[in-house]
Amino acid sequence: MKTLFILNDAPYGSERTYNGLRMAGHLSKQEGNAVKVFLIGDGVSSAHRNQKVPQGFYNIEVMLGSVTRHGGVVGICGTCMDARGMGDGDIAEGMHRSTLTELGEWTTWADKVLVF
Repeated sequence: MKTLFILNDAPYGSERTYNGLRMAGHLSKQEGNAVKVFLIGDGVSSAHRNQKVPQGFYNIEVMLGSVTRHGGVVGICGTCMDARGMGDGDIAEGMHRSTLTELGEWTTWADKVLVF
């Protein structure tokens, strides 16, 4: 199954991004599944490199890294990055600056689209 996750919320504060990535991570580990994650709006902050969180607290950068290590792809809305002062050097390893055009292509590609 091909699943696209669209994450809109900031990495911390609510648990929407956390829960979306829990599911994306789970699906990416299963044989036969393909996962893509698109970060948009405040969700782009999830891809910021070198996140430091309190001991025992989940780390969204690590969770995204798990998705990419298991063959998933992570795209980050470039317009949203610009609006938040994020440059390409701020992006964690294994993720890329993306566009709404690519999001449209991914939406067509996917069997399921989940929005968090």
